[in-house]
Amino acid sequence: MATRLPSPPRVGMVSLGCPKNLVDSERILTKLRSDGYQMSPDYAGADVVLVNTCGFLDSAKEESLEAIGEAIAENGRVIVTGCMGQEAETIRARFPQVLAVTGAHQYEQVVDAVHEAAPPIPSPFVDLVPESGLKLTPRHYSYLKISEGCNHRCSFCIIPSIRGDLVSRRPDAILREAEKLVAAGTKELLVISQDTSAYGIDIRREPRAWKGREVVPHMTDLARELGRIAPWVRLHYVYPYPHVDSVIPLMAEGLVLPYLDIPFQHASPSVLKAMKRPANDAKVLERLRGWREVCPDIAIRSSFVVGFPGETEADFQYLLDWLDEAQLDRVGAFRFEPVEGAAANALPDPVPEEVKEERYARIMEKTAAISAAKLAAKIGRTIDVIIDEVGEEGGATGRSTADAPGIDGEVFLRDAGHLAQGDIIKVEVEDADEHDLYGVPLT
Repeated sequence: MATRLPSPPRVGMVSLGCPKNLVDSERILTKLRSDGYQMSPDYAGADVVLVNTCGFLDSAKEESLEAIGEAIAENGRVIVTGCMGQEAETIRARFPQVLAVTGAHQYEQVVDAVHEAAPPIPSPFVDLVPESGLKLTPRHYSYLKISEGCNHRCSFCIIPSIRGDLVSRRPDAILREAEKLVAAGTKELLVISQDTSAYGIDIRREPRAWKGREVVPHMTDLARELGRIAPWVRLHYVYPYPHVDSVIPLMAEGLVLPYLDIPFQHASPSVLKAMKRPANDAKVLERLRGWREVCPDIAIRSSFVVGFPGETEADFQYLLDWLDEAQLDRVGAFRFEPVEGAAANALPDPVPEEVKEERYARIMEKTAAISAAKLAAKIGRTIDVIIDEVGEEGGATGRSTADAPGIDGEVFLRDAGHLAQGDIIKVEVEDADEHDLYGVPLT
């Protein structure tokens, strides 16, 4: 008689917040899968539900609390982890029935809590985990976290108090993970951290052997090696330090995508000073011009905070004028929100909510116009596109080298039914709007 395997416990996951949280969720699920757990796509089929929370802004905290409440209402057996895990008392006061609360990147504690809530059923008969681990993104792109924590002390941010100071991963460990991801089907690696340009400063004297050569733990060396592994490598959360200049030639050579995600946050020197951010806006503009001379197709994305305490109309107009000159390709904007524990909460002259809304509308109008003009200039050009989805009517959706998933624009294709998810193809651009491109495959 055949051995009947017992049904393993099932775990549901709600993952909120940034890509760094998503990577944490993938690591947790990979470990649980290796312990014999199955994943549940819904509340009803789960023996326990994990909620990986975000605690960056008060609105994000409220979204996390709502997700916890929904999971408790739908399932009842809930474990909370992530950035808001630092506020265990707040969570337990509102939801005393949660089974456990753990903090950001506390993988062992989360797994232990799941083991206690729904003990695993060991089985020697089944190999449960693909070598690349479990992913919450489509197969063809993966987030690759290269460090934890941050050494900056921006007045509006509490990330260092949640995740601690910078701790860089060994370069050989990162490259091994990249190889496994690519072997499992990844075409695009999205490199993430709190500050990618600071990678390795804590372990700079610890080069590692890789493929018969030494790899220095430095952003440029790591980007070069990753470019030899994956077809597309995209860099996120990069500060415009002078040493970033050395990465731009890698983009011109095609080793790394011509794309930088830089969190400028503002341009007015007085606001940047209040934010405790680097405040030399003229040097930044000069650096952008230099990058475009080396790599004309480089796309710069950034995000800005409007309505920061003390921001005057003159400060905001300065930002708009700076954007006219900087001509950034992709821009997101946020209305300032006080976050419990942030130094910015004590700053004088808060900006009224109606003024924040008005400034938000103005910056979005400005950046949409810049984006529309830049995209219109691509009509008639041939560009590289990675395919994210192929529809049933012969259409497909993809992204250009200037577009990161979920935050930038898309490329909508006709006559593309022969393509497959993950294909990287040549596309002729036929039309454009404020944020997206439209075209036809040439292959």
